[in-house]
Amino acid sequence: MTNVGIVKSVKGNMAKVFVGAGAETTRGIETEAFNLVHAKVGQKVRINVQALTFLKRALVLYVLPIAALLTGAVLGRAYLPAYFRGTSPDVLSATGGFFLFLSSLLTANFFPGK
Repeated sequence: MTNVGIVKSVKGNMAKVFVGAGAETTRGIETEAFNLVHAKVGQKVRINVQALTFLKRALVLYVLPIAALLTGAVLGRAYLPAYFRGTSPDVLSATGGFFLFLSSLLTANFFPGK
């Protein structure tokens, strides 16, 4: 998959490239790419994203948080009432779900996707 982006910064042989959706300049993603053509900041470049890399990122960014939310809800309902007596199991289920959901988002933020 080939995309066109704008070089935002260069560090060594790596460049941070912003790839927008069509003509959009505010919505898109910023990714790191090898700077094989020695592009400068502000230049438009084409980057090639391998399909497997794209699928890995999609899995980490979309599927993992949903799975974590559901797992946290089930585990929260099953195990947290023993520690928090008198609290509604529904509240504990929601708390467990959101805790694992947020944890997965923080984890996904540090996942390189390479």
